[in-house]
Amino acid sequence: MARILLKTTIPFAADDWHIGRFALLRDHLVALGHAVTARDRGADAGGDDPDLAGLAAAPIDQLWLFAVDLGGGLSAADCAGIVAFRGRGGGCLTTRDHDDLGACLTRLGPLGAAHHFHSVNCEPDPARQARDDPHTANVSWPNYHSGANGDAQAIDVTAPAHPLLLDGARPLRWLPAHPHEGAVSAPAGSAARVIATGISRATARPFNLAVAFDASDGNGRAVAQSTFHHFCDYNWDPRTGCPSFVAEPASDGMLHDPQALTDIKAYARNLAGWL
Repeated sequence: MARILLKTTIPFAADDWHIGRFALLRDHLVALGHAVTARDRGADAGGDDPDLAGLAAAPIDQLWLFAVDLGGGLSAADCAGIVAFRGRGGGCLTTRDHDDLGACLTRLGPLGAAHHFHSVNCEPDPARQARDDPHTANVSWPNYHSGANGDAQAIDVTAPAHPLLLDGARPLRWLPAHPHEGAVSAPAGSAARVIATGISRATARPFNLAVAFDASDGNGRAVAQSTFHHFCDYNWDPRTGCPSFVAEPASDGMLHDPQALTDIKAYARNLAGWL
């Protein structure tokens, strides 16, 4: 089984997306037999996070990085540590959200290039540099509207189906929804491909949900995910609550469709096995 570090890019703040809001994911991975360490970012005197800056030499097999910051979430040493960790074969999941939330990820080399934001590494198609979610005025593009928090979204598995999106021979069908997901793509010339797409409930535009990087040139496997909300407690079970700044009304589709929760748990299981 894997030694997994779950990590946010912010120090603990009770009214934010701290690592405690990913407890259902942590508990699921532990129940599968993995050794899981879950921590928020913690800076030393030099402003670096010891977990991330020292990751290349740490007894860790996988980093699941939730970029929940509004800016400055990773220091130069943090980024160097993550790049070196992947360079020695470590597996990485990187995920973010709308607008420029988590834009520190763009500093992670080819893996960072898979993430597109409002102000840096924008989606190359100018037609996509426009608002998708029309409801939340303080959130700008990219903000693909896959549904309410607490609901499930139907996904399209890109052929051929990637092992991450199979439960036995059955393609996974559901991921948690979110009103304003970010944007990811497979960088040109990389060992990556889009493995799942969704459809905006606001504009009917397709958008990418996950990009998988095969191991290449010594680098470990990796996944770039469109939103951390696919993994947080609030989107698996809205009864767990959310920060006070979340204004959109939640729904409860995940609670009423057991297959949806089965699918996201299968996806998390597959991630831990594949990375």
